[in-house]
This record gives sequence, structure tokens and C-alpha cells, in this order.
Amino acid sequence: MHNNRFLRNIRLGVKSLLLHKMRSILTMLGVVFGVAAVVAMLAVGEGASREALEQIRKLGSNNLIIRSEKPAEDEASGTVRRLSNIFGLNYDDEQQIRDTFNSVSRIVPVKEVRQEARLGGMAMELLVIGTTPDWFELVKREVIAGRTLAPSDAEGSGNAVVLTEEGARKLLATYNTVGQTLRIGANYYEVVGIVKNEKASGNAQIPDSDIDAYIPLRAARERYGDIVVRLSTGSFEREEVQIHRLIVEIDELDNVETTAAGIQRMMELKHPRKDFDMYVPLALLRQAEAQQRIWNWTLGSIAGISLLVGGIGIMNIMLASVTERTREIGIRRAIGATKRQIIQQFLIETVVLSGAGGLIGVAVGPALAQIITQFSGMMTIVPLYSITLSVGISMAIGITFGLYPAVRAANLDPITALRHE
Repeated sequence: MHNNRFLRNIRLGVKSLLLHKMRSILTMLGVVFGVAAVVAMLAVGEGASREALEQIRKLGSNNLIIRSEKPAEDEASGTVRRLSNIFGLNYDDEQQIRDTFNSVSRIVPVKEVRQEARLGGMAMELLVIGTTPDWFELVKREVIAGRTLAPSDAEGSGNAVVLTEEGARKLLATYNTVGQTLRIGANYYEVVGIVKNEKASGNAQIPDSDIDAYIPLRAARERYGDIVVRLSTGSFEREEVQIHRLIVEIDELDNVETTAAGIQRMMELKHPRKDFDMYVPLALLRQAEAQQRIWNWTLGSIAGISLLVGGIGIMNIMLASVTERTREIGIRRAIGATKRQIIQQFLIETVVLSGAGGLIGVAVGPALAQIITQFSGMMTIVPLYSITLSVGISMAIGITFGLYPAVRAANLDPITALRHE
């Protein structure tokens, strides 16, 4: 019997709303746009954060990246040195890290050189790195054509080169470039593969955002050396950097931060000029995850304001409805309706408004996120929690903002209500 009464109240509530279709629809639109805004904003935040997190994860949570940096005092002076300016990582650093830390499982050294490359009639300066085959184990990149560097390339003649998409495009090459001969500087290399490289997107830690080609480390050391000479008007500058980067793989995730702290202390003692930087992707990942939570809360709160406005609209309409239906309320009270039943009737109406608006908003939100992606190119991801959260909040707002009008209706004096015109 109780269930029949509840269903009858729902039918009465829906019937009352349908008596004023336009007003009900306009009131519901506030909730629709509020829920859609929350879903879309959380999708934007989730997409941006997921993209940043994915870039960091590609660096490897078990890896450390140490990079040679020109000392700050050299950058600030702005003077051109006529003698060799020696800074950055060296081969002894690599060996000492191997010997000192048992938690280090692999180290990949990287040497960067800029050389003119020729393929057919095209000539272009490329950024080339010399490294070991382990690079492609620690820095995962999709192979577009051919293969990556193999141990036989490092041990043999060293005439293998792997181009990135950037390098292939610069040389106007296609996938058929694999197997062709490419001249880099004064030496010839066989193109054995093309790999996809990442874009930095403001993240300076991406180790190969602007690399054009990879060659064996031994070939880079023997053929191009450690000294770079830059000529300018009336002077020249010589810089000597043995290793531009080291990627250090740690055996277990739990050892990453302690090993990083130990390497940092050791390097600071060996390099008092602070001519290196170290990045810990695991720490960056945790920081990015914390920023993601803050970002999502911020976007959700901003979008939630529109839901609050929708709730105020519901309260306003329900108060007007109470005034219009004062005589109806008096009649119902006179024939035996309790305050609880009056409250229930008006709450049902507000919940129907907010619930229907929430469901429509859940359908509109993902479509709005897709429109944002189409026009701005931003990645948007609609997380499941944003849908459940939006619907839950819309229902809570309906109950919260509908409670006062419902209580006000229930507290009307029946005799006074019957006299109302």
C-alpha cells in the first residue's frame, strides 16, 4: 500500500510539472547545462593530465635521467672563451655510478652531435645521437619501419643509422629509405630503421624530442670526438662534453628515490660547478598526479557553480509553484493529507526536474567534450566518476533546494490556504 501511494505521488508530481511544460523545461535546462559543464570540464582536465602522465611514464618509472648543463656562471657572463670550456658528464661518471650502486641495472650513455646529412640531392643539418642498443629498451618508441640498433651494430663497423620521423621528414624521405645509404659528415651509414619520436610539449625531460637520427656510440666518439668548435666574428669557442646524457635504470621501484639521492650527492662532489641536472620520472609522476587531482577539483568546482545556479532556479520555481497552488494545498490538508505527504509531493517534483536534467546533461557532456577536442585539438577523456558524481550532485541539489519550498508548503495553515484566491 505504501508503494502504491508513493507511485501515485510520483504520477501527481509529473502531472503537475507537465501542466507548465515550458517553465519546467527552462528550469531543467539550468541543471542540464550544469551537469554537462561538470562532465566536459572534468574531461578536459583528465585528458590534459593523462597526456602529461603518459609522457612521463614513457621515460620509465625505474629510470633516472642525468643531463649535462653549461654552468650558470658561464651562461650569465656572456663572454666567448678562446680556450676549451670543459663541462658536463664524462666517461668516468658512468663507470663510477656502475661500480658504486648495486641497485643500478643498466646505464645508457648519450653523445649528441650536429652534422650535415646528405641523402640523394638533399642536404640538411641533423641532430644525431650516439648511443647503445639499450637506449631503445629504456626509451620505448614505436618502430615505423626496419629495426633499431642491434649489438652487432655497436660491435661491428658502426655504419648503421636509425632515423626518427623528424629526420626522415627533413630529408624528404619515405619508408623506402630503409636500406639506403646516408652520408653524415664525412662518413656513410646504412639506414636500418625509422622510429617515432616524441614531442616535448613543454616537457624538457623528454630525452628525444628533437633528435633526428641514432648511431652507435663508438662511431660517434671515434668519428666526431668530444670537442665542438663554434666560430664567430674575430673569435672562436671550444666546448668539450664527453657525455651529454646518462639514462640510469634502477632494478626495483622501491630503490629509485634512494639511489637518485645517492647519485645526486656523488655527482655534486665530483661536479662542484653544478654542470649537470638530474630528473627522476617517478618523482615527476607523483607530482603530476597530485597536480592532476588539484586541477580536476578546480575545474569541477568552477563548473559546479553552474549546477548551483540551476539549483537556485529550481528553488525559485518551486516557491512560485507553492504560491500558485496554495488553495490546492489547503484542500489536500483539509481532506486529511499530512505534512509529510505534502513535503514528499513537492520533493518528488524537484527530484524529477533535477534527475531528468542530470540524465540529459550526462548525454550532452561527452558530446561537448568531443566538440572541444575537434575544435581545439585537446585530448578529452570522460571518466566514469564524473558521470556518477554529476548525477549524484544534481539529485542532491534538487533535494536540497527543493526542501525549503516543500516545508513551506507543508506548514501553510489549511484554513488560510482554503481562503486563498
